[in-house]
Amino acid sequence: MPVSVEPTTAPSTPAEVLRPHAEDAFGAELAALAVQDDRPRPARWRLSPWAVATYLLGGALPDGTVITPKYVGPRRVVEVAVSTLATDRALLLLGVPGTAKTWVSEHLAAAVSGDSTLLVQGTAGTPEEAIRYGWNYAQLLARGPSREALVPSPVMRAMAEGMTARVEELTRIPADVQDTLITVLSEKTLPIPELGQEVQAVGGFNLIATANDRDRGVNELSSALRRRFNTVVLPLPESAEAEVEIVTRRVDQIGRSLDLPPVPVGVDEIRRVVTVFRELRDGLTSDGRTKVKSPSGTLSTAEAISVVTGGLALSAHFGDGVLRPGDVAAGVLGAVVRDPATDRVVWQEYLETVVREREGWQDFYRACREISA
Repeated sequence: MPVSVEPTTAPSTPAEVLRPHAEDAFGAELAALAVQDDRPRPARWRLSPWAVATYLLGGALPDGTVITPKYVGPRRVVEVAVSTLATDRALLLLGVPGTAKTWVSEHLAAAVSGDSTLLVQGTAGTPEEAIRYGWNYAQLLARGPSREALVPSPVMRAMAEGMTARVEELTRIPADVQDTLITVLSEKTLPIPELGQEVQAVGGFNLIATANDRDRGVNELSSALRRRFNTVVLPLPESAEAEVEIVTRRVDQIGRSLDLPPVPVGVDEIRRVVTVFRELRDGLTSDGRTKVKSPSGTLSTAEAISVVTGGLALSAHFGDGVLRPGDVAAGVLGAVVRDPATDRVVWQEYLETVVREREGWQDFYRACREISA
């Protein structure tokens, strides 16, 4: 027999929260979109698919409200992801580290369901109970298996309430635990054999999973599970300008939450960090003239954001508040040199053959040489 799961209401976000959930941080934009959105909405969706895509990609509403972009990339990628969630197929966001898979997943769930917190974090130790359900052992020992003793997982709650569940780093989860999702995604039901009951998914339920390209072969998805997903690959930023925009926007958002100085638009150090990462990642300088060796790390956009944020903190607390080459040099070195034996040689060669000879980069070269010594 079907069993209900009591819905829970998330508490309001206090002002001191370091990183508010997407639905809290961008609540005003979501509310404005809901007012202006007159298009058809799937069951239990807070917004129409068109409005969800607008929320992620940004735009201006008829009333003058400006929706800030949450994802800078191909529009079609977002449209395919949103339309997948409007079907009975789950969504798998696939890409190399730092392509905003988690960020997109969170904002999709916030726009569709108004709640991005129904999350299962995948690790090598994720148990089956994290996806199915667990038990309150005090209740279990006192009364035996009962509805009161059952502890629903985020996936079970999403099924019962018609919400969007999220599974992060799916390929990090052991294969036998991954396959717990097969019945959920194909039959839209979660059996509870101990009670002779089941939870059936109601309209609006769907699931977003993320997986890392670099994790292929760790816990490869079974063909049965892969068929239950529509896979959308999130690419790296196509151009340096797009990557600079992403880094600047995210550093500014993070900086505001940490009370750091604002980042000037077009600041040279952001462009330099992005250029270094792209060239080492691609194995070729931006002018296409010089081949360079690539280090073992991914040098993703997310790592560039971390380097610049760290530099901004250095400049704020130990400098004059202006982001300078010396503030980002240590972060760049730490991101590039992951394997001291091989990566240091790659970095020194790049520093001497490319950075040293580049016009206008002498201050950056000196800062990197000093920190590398």
